[in-house]
Amino acid sequence: MKRMLVQKQKESLQIAVVDQERLFEFYMEKSENAGQLVGSIYKAKVVNVLPGMQAAFVDIGLPKNAFLYIDDVLHPHLEKQSKEKPQINQLLRVGQEITVQVIKEPLGGKGARVTTHFSLPGRFLVYMPIADYVGVSKKVSTESERHRLRVIGEQIRQAEEGVIMRTAAEGECSDSLANDVQFLREVWQRIDGAAHKAAAPALLHREADLVHRLVRDLLTSAIDEVWIDDLAAYEQTEAMMHQMAKAMLPKLRQFEKHGNAASLFHQYRIREQLHEAFERRYRLKSGGYLVWDQTEALTVIDVNTGKFVGTSDLEDTVFRTNLEAAEQIARLLRIRDVGGIIIVDFIDMDKEEHRDQVMQLLERLVRSDRTKCQVVGWTRLGLLEMTRKKVREQSSYSGGS
Repeated sequence: MKRMLVQKQKESLQIAVVDQERLFEFYMEKSENAGQLVGSIYKAKVVNVLPGMQAAFVDIGLPKNAFLYIDDVLHPHLEKQSKEKPQINQLLRVGQEITVQVIKEPLGGKGARVTTHFSLPGRFLVYMPIADYVGVSKKVSTESERHRLRVIGEQIRQAEEGVIMRTAAEGECSDSLANDVQFLREVWQRIDGAAHKAAAPALLHREADLVHRLVRDLLTSAIDEVWIDDLAAYEQTEAMMHQMAKAMLPKLRQFEKHGNAASLFHQYRIREQLHEAFERRYRLKSGGYLVWDQTEALTVIDVNTGKFVGTSDLEDTVFRTNLEAAEQIARLLRIRDVGGIIIVDFIDMDKEEHRDQVMQLLERLVRSDRTKCQVVGWTRLGLLEMTRKKVREQSSYSGGS
């Protein structure tokens, strides 16, 4: 059974997704953070234009200026972009005020990355006011359903609007999708109206908080139960589900702690699983282990057989260890929210078919990752190269109740 567990503490709201009581996803938002920066929209002022980098720095009111690249200034529909890109100083000038959206959180000493390609996610679709195309999630199962959603998308969008049908749109009626796009269209109209009145830098639209994103992004038909241990968070979630996902309401449960009974996270060993997941050395059930080393842009994972000696021959032992490692790597990347380049040093395999099976398993497992993840392939040195989109600082875990 797949459960979503929501635990409220004084300083944070935490969400864990478990399948058969095994942790697969973890999210945390501190109380003082009224939602993440990614997705927020600002009225910005251009403070520096760099033709040599085809980029500009803009002030959105944060300590560090945000970075705006030429491709994020040009029209988002690729067919409307000329092959020869203009110089950035032909499009922007110092002191100019523009509206931008955050697409990458500030990382380390770098400011946020922003774009003029606006997108507003809803329950069933993503609304883009100037994209001028219809897209469908690759996770929608059949071509007939993908075609149906494309047809509906063309019917409900207006003028240069664009929509991307999310996985949750699968099987939904056209009225639900039309209501979703109309709601987001009205949100955009309010943002656009505020942009004409505001003086830069100014926040025009803040991305939703974690409870809102829980219902909008995380709650799918694959979730069997949602348990929440805080009354206020329960009532907020219930209200949002009434508005956005009424059919999911029977899955909502309130967890009430009585006396000395274990907390929600304690009951499912979430703390222990988090502690294990964030260790530099992660032990596999077979007796093998993974070693994680990280820099700001690169993560290296070394696979070792450890105490696992197998029962037949060395190649079989190595192969089975690598398969188990691939399964855990896909899971731990999500829990740790690792981003950037990932290099996996699997144990050397003699058989090409074994190498193929390990890579295919990893490719299949990362398809369920909510963050874009790509298995690039084997390098000349026999290392497996991957990438995972990096939009915020990597998660960390330091314990706690």
